[in-house]
Amino acid sequence: MNINFSTATFKDFENIPGFDMMERADIYYDFLEYMKTNGHRYRLQNNTGCSSVMNVGTENVTKEFVSFVTSDYLGFTQHPKVKRAAIDGIEKYGTGTAATPLIGGYYSYHNDLEKKISSFFGRMQDEVAIFTTGYTANSATLQILLQKEDIAIVDMAVHASVYEGCLLTNRKTFPHNNLEALENILKTSENRYRTKLVIIDGVYSQDGDIAPIEEIYNLAKKYNAYLMIDDVHGVGILGKTGRGTIEDTGLLNKIDIITGTFSKTFGNLGGYVIANKTLANFIRFQSRQQIFSATTPPSTATGIIKAIELIDEEPYWREKLWDNINYFKKGLDDLGLNTGTTSSAVIPVKIGDPHTTGDAGKMLLERGIYTNPIIYPAVARKDARIRMSMTAAHDREHLDKTLNAFEDINKKLHIAKK
Repeated sequence: MNINFSTATFKDFENIPGFDMMERADIYYDFLEYMKTNGHRYRLQNNTGCSSVMNVGTENVTKEFVSFVTSDYLGFTQHPKVKRAAIDGIEKYGTGTAATPLIGGYYSYHNDLEKKISSFFGRMQDEVAIFTTGYTANSATLQILLQKEDIAIVDMAVHASVYEGCLLTNRKTFPHNNLEALENILKTSENRYRTKLVIIDGVYSQDGDIAPIEEIYNLAKKYNAYLMIDDVHGVGILGKTGRGTIEDTGLLNKIDIITGTFSKTFGNLGGYVIANKTLANFIRFQSRQQIFSATTPPSTATGIIKAIELIDEEPYWREKLWDNINYFKKGLDDLGLNTGTTSSAVIPVKIGDPHTTGDAGKMLLERGIYTNPIIYPAVARKDARIRMSMTAAHDREHLDKTLNAFEDINKKLHIAKK
């Protein structure tokens, strides 16, 4: 076994030739213990709910940390109206569905949620398929829509759920946001495949940058391709009224498929797919995850419905979020740190070297700052970074504490842009 733990990444353990599943698991466990010994930990235990300050267990000790690890961008997991709506859902319907949606597990609150989503996006002529996770909304939808006669044309930076969804079809990737490369693939694919589906994110989860949606839409239509946009990090945050990255393009009613999650802005769990009624019903009745999996429980659906309403009822939260984003990003930039091309609530500090990044994450924890060091294969080998999610729940005191910590760490690790 030729794996050097000091330079290894998670991907090195996906397959180790000559070792069966138990042996590979044993080796990987040793690697996790090595990482833990060196202060690089994942799956830390949170003892309080999502918030800007979280009680986190490390070993046998718990401590309060300023947290940047959740995507609860508007703080709705803790909003009293969302909590009340979830409790009301349980009191009216109970705790679960106890069946799949096709055979007894489809309730009135599911219909209410579907209509609420389509109305929120101004697509009342279309319909919505609901999934238990945002990940599944992507993977399950693509698995049923695209087969061996079709092709997915994918921005290389899309979410892992998209890649999983494309396992049954042909797939070509283009360099991130590279319109020339995308057009070249569209040209060469134009008459070769039954269905051509371009798949992008609205906001990309690691860099926080935004797709050139209008240009990509025009290219897709020019070459008779469909367009799917996953806007999980844009909805509720971007757009004139919080409808996401697509809103200000004027294309909300023209994108063929919009997918998203309820686990970020809406403070809950689940995913959705918006499409015309024929396509939405095809997904509902053909997707294995719809046929064989129980669906959203009442507390989740009723809580999401209230969270959707709050986007319009309480715009203060989005305003507060953007105040925090602008202040924090300016502070990082003033320190000379590399925040890349982010234009959203996802704020990376790009460091490059994975081990220096791990050390920075460890030092932040020691200073009471809980962040996510992101390394290969989640990002390129030399593009490791500390990834942070800004929320409306952060106070100026939290942000200043974190900026001071980064200033101190930069003096020790020299992570500022050269």
